[in-house]
Amino acid sequence: MNSDVERYIKSIKVWKEEIVALRSIMIMTKLDEEYKWRKLCYCFEESNIAIIQPFKSVLGLMFFKGAYLKDSKNVLVDNGPNSQLARRLEFTSLPEIKKSAPTIRAYVKEAIELGKSAKIVELKHQPEALPEELKAAFKKCAKLKKSFYALTPGRQRGYILHFSGAKQSATRASRIEKCRPRILEGKGLNDR
Repeated sequence: MNSDVERYIKSIKVWKEEIVALRSIMIMTKLDEEYKWRKLCYCFEESNIAIIQPFKSVLGLMFFKGAYLKDSKNVLVDNGPNSQLARRLEFTSLPEIKKSAPTIRAYVKEAIELGKSAKIVELKHQPEALPEELKAAFKKCAKLKKSFYALTPGRQRGYILHFSGAKQSATRASRIEKCRPRILEGKGLNDR
């Protein structure tokens, strides 16, 4: 166990028993355990496969490419309106996790095989349109445009959703200006 994982486990306040039980199932797989985004993340050959997500009412095991899993037990839950591929298993108790161990292992095994394959990830819908204020900022600063398009698609999308979430044009422009230094540094909206 690496020191970041160790510190995280010691710091858990909610869902501790459940996270430890789910973690024990996950570490018996072929996946590498890492501490990313302040959560336990499981990877195969440096590719993210699954992450443990504690929420208020449920504990989730989110599969990054869950939309491609067969979901023969019909237990995967959509991860939200802004997520195209992620799906998760949800748990509300320690006994439920223990009972679901064979299903968890089967889904992880399928997710690993999916990760090994060269399957191309096809987005279900077109990316969000750039707000007009961002287009205007790109016209004023070519470096900003270059830096933005050098970001990963997920980071670009995060910014677009953040900017577009404002109702007023002035607020969108203000958000763009506040994020300008981060974009120029090559950082995503929530990167440290």
